[in-house]
Amino acid sequence: MTGSHAAWAHGYAAQSIHNVRIFSLEGKHWKWRMHGGAVTLARQFNASSFEADLILATDMLDLSTFLALTRRTTANIPCVVYFHENQLSYPWSPDDADPGLKRDAHYCFINYTSALAADKVCFNSAYNQRDFLARLPSFLRSFPDYAEADLVEDIARKSITLPLGLDLATLDNHYEKTPKGACLAGESEAPLILWNHRWEYDKNPEEFFNAMFALQEQQVDFRLAVLGESYRRQPPIFAHARQRLAGHIVHWGYVESFAAYAAWLWRADILPVTSVHDFFGIAYPEHVPEQLHSRCFYTDYDDLVQRLTHLCEEATVAPPTQIREQVAAYAWEHMAPRYDELFANVTRDENA
Repeated sequence: MTGSHAAWAHGYAAQSIHNVRIFSLEGKHWKWRMHGGAVTLARQFNASSFEADLILATDMLDLSTFLALTRRTTANIPCVVYFHENQLSYPWSPDDADPGLKRDAHYCFINYTSALAADKVCFNSAYNQRDFLARLPSFLRSFPDYAEADLVEDIARKSITLPLGLDLATLDNHYEKTPKGACLAGESEAPLILWNHRWEYDKNPEEFFNAMFALQEQQVDFRLAVLGESYRRQPPIFAHARQRLAGHIVHWGYVESFAAYAAWLWRADILPVTSVHDFFGIAYPEHVPEQLHSRCFYTDYDDLVQRLTHLCEEATVAPPTQIREQVAAYAWEHMAPRYDELFANVTRDENA
């Protein structure tokens, strides 16, 4: 478990009134985790002395297999599955052979059976919930018979939206430690644009860097910091962008400490989001006041370039205070009590 999934689990465990025990595996080999992770986690659970009152699983776990392998102790324990994303619409890498070989459906089916097995199904955004439930019927009808598509209604009845909790307090604590003003010694005063996503295809780095190239060609003055986790295999656009945008780059690469990461967030003036998917982030209209939608969202690539050009040329690009007020509702001190109350009232569904 790594990244936002780990932050979510540890954030809730730290803020909950309940005794939360985390069973997890390293955040890599996602396909194998969905296939075999349940076996290893079931073995860990069975070997532990932890007496659970509720099982909280994520969408990356084959919950039905986990419950089958732990049935001696979990048969009467209510279960919740939390969908950070769903495999029915998660974008596949263009380099992955599985879709072309028709080997991609099984991961969707694991999500489906996990939702069936759970007593409560939680989604991190209303978009994610609508998307999963809307795609399930056609996915099930793609099989030759006994599609059981009517069971989608059973899943829908026990589904709710439960947003992520965010550790905003720790982020705020780093504000005073961040150098005042966006510029460090020796840097220009140009607006700082930040990339803080994984270096992978689903975050759509091509559109982001193409927009940077367009700004460069228009001789727009800007600085660029590229953060986020990189991997052995990464989209080639990163190497190209590092060379082509060298004169604008003030930082390149992953930062190990949260303090350093928070400092870059506080220093940044503009943080574009070009992701092909982001099951929490793509639902930004849920989180941003409607009167600010025209300011915060772009419609296509040309609009993105136009907006970035305008922002870079503004005297100030400070975000509206209404967004901060809206996002504050997702702080763990507000969300953990919601989680606690919900989980305390989940009961075993004998039909699950």
